[in-house]
Amino acid sequence: MTPEEVAARGWDEVDVVFVTGDAYVDHPSFAMAILSRVLEANGYRVAILSQPDWHSSAPWKAFGRPRLAFAVSAGNMDSMVNHYTANRKIRSEDAYSPDGQIRRRPDRATLAYCQRAREAYRGVPIIAGGVEASLRRLAHYDYWSDKVRRSILLDAKPDLLVYGMGEAPLLEILKRLDAGTPIESIRDVRSTAYRLGASTPPPDDDRTVRLPSYEEVSADRHAFAEMTRLAYLETNPYCARRLVQVHGTESIVVCPPSLPLGESEIDRIYDLPFTRKPHPSYGTQRIPAYEMIRDSVQIMRGCFGGCAFCSLTAHQGRIIQSRSKQSVLAEVRRMTGDPEVPFSGTVTDLGGPTANMYRLGCREKEKQKTCRRTSCLHPAICKNLDTDHTAFIKLLETVEREEGVGRVFIASGIRFDLACGNPRFLDRLVRHHVGGRLKVAPEHADPEVLRLMKKPLIEVFDAFARQFYDASAAAGKRQYLVPYLMAGHPGCDLAAMVRVAEYLKKNRYRVEQVQEFLPAPFDLATAMYYTGLDPFTGKKVYVARGERERRMQKALLLYDKPENHRLVIEALQLAGREDLIGYGPECLVSPRGPKRPTQSGSKSKSKSKKPFRRFPKKTKKGAGSKQKGPRSDSRKPR
Repeated sequence: MTPEEVAARGWDEVDVVFVTGDAYVDHPSFAMAILSRVLEANGYRVAILSQPDWHSSAPWKAFGRPRLAFAVSAGNMDSMVNHYTANRKIRSEDAYSPDGQIRRRPDRATLAYCQRAREAYRGVPIIAGGVEASLRRLAHYDYWSDKVRRSILLDAKPDLLVYGMGEAPLLEILKRLDAGTPIESIRDVRSTAYRLGASTPPPDDDRTVRLPSYEEVSADRHAFAEMTRLAYLETNPYCARRLVQVHGTESIVVCPPSLPLGESEIDRIYDLPFTRKPHPSYGTQRIPAYEMIRDSVQIMRGCFGGCAFCSLTAHQGRIIQSRSKQSVLAEVRRMTGDPEVPFSGTVTDLGGPTANMYRLGCREKEKQKTCRRTSCLHPAICKNLDTDHTAFIKLLETVEREEGVGRVFIASGIRFDLACGNPRFLDRLVRHHVGGRLKVAPEHADPEVLRLMKKPLIEVFDAFARQFYDASAAAGKRQYLVPYLMAGHPGCDLAAMVRVAEYLKKNRYRVEQVQEFLPAPFDLATAMYYTGLDPFTGKKVYVARGERERRMQKALLLYDKPENHRLVIEALQLAGREDLIGYGPECLVSPRGPKRPTQSGSKSKSKSKKPFRRFPKKTKKGAGSKQKGPRSDSRKPR
């Protein structure tokens, strides 16, 4: 990370300079650490330029001219999502920066980093990657400027863009560069995208899908919805075709996604010698994201859920890639035996994007190669999907028996519709792997909104909740579900959100926090937000655009909070649901204020049982105490 460290290794030059918007943490949960370790294992000399001052090109010259390329990433998050909330306000903390400092990277960091790399050394190939580049590879709606922007390839002007998980494509590109192949000739590597000038016609064959042009999608919302639909149909790496999108006189070409890594391949990646800690130059500065995942272990990648508001499937793919039990155990043993990173005895998370998708996948491998479903779970669980949790149960049992390990938690959450009907897994879960609370994501209760979200009906969540509480009672434990709920998602109007509030009141869930929908690039829900259309049906979708209505939707989920009283009354009046304003057991708020008066008019001193109770602020020692609080919190009554 410093020229002094380069000299100490005896290098006269470096092969690749990685430029990243994150603090450098050598932990396998950080993309930059994985990529640099993979390249190092293949004989390349790698330098990390972490969170450089982008106001000049001087930091880009710190390691001298890289022999092969600059590899540029905004970091583990899109820089605009990293900087701004759903209300376009600046966030108070950057979890990927030392001491959570904000503004350690610029807005649209990929653009600034590529520009400075060009200024520093003309002619050095620039490869852009990471979440920001990946999700902005085509024309896309940008929430913060409220317009359709061109592909990031045209604005940042890298020589190549790598989208999705970058180990295989990046290594292939560097091998070709090392062999003397000009970067402008590298046009067939999977999971890459590039631009063609006016003098070069784009590919046009039966393996190519021509998307509506940038001019069309920026002028016509139906064209934008069609572009989104076509792009999502080409996400299965086994049958995906090349995408072409014209921007004026230039063209963007997106090659098919990389094939999923096999077990031995993914094991080799996670078995590399990560130090599992931040670079020593940070000293005593804390990096919040690292503190959350320090004692966690990634066991898989990918997600076949296909939720409309989530970028996981678009970035990591929907085919699950799992590590072997031996590889996971080897990492746990490194954790328990590392004297430099003290281990508490608790594996805070044994999971991934969705922990209980470990080793799950399609039973029909031949059918999988031609399948164009965007979700294996919606509108119903695919009949060809293997939902047997046996491998995950065995992994949990094995890790918990490992010497030096006291507890193993699943903090990354589970998919409750997969867990339903798996009593052996639920019994194991509630007895050993829940620290008092379990995160689950029903997200909503209205059937039409859930359909647009590509989430299961609320009745499925209710069935899971009954099974969870029954299993907890059988184990002699009082444990609670932490449901994630979302306000402002396309399709949700005030009437739909009132129905969610009624559901919460009826089931005695008291929500502490609510996630507000944030239209991130490339998401299906973002296309709905911008166009007002469902990309797959063409039907109109209601969109709450004004800040006032979004605030009212959020307030309805937090209807019991005194500060939301006026907003809840306004929302109920606008929704024509004044029947929920009053003192009856079904009412959400009283007409006079947040506190219910007694008959005598004096303050009540009754000690009778309250209908709701909040989950205690403190958790047991070792039960996820180093992690951030959940987006919402609830508990079931006794």
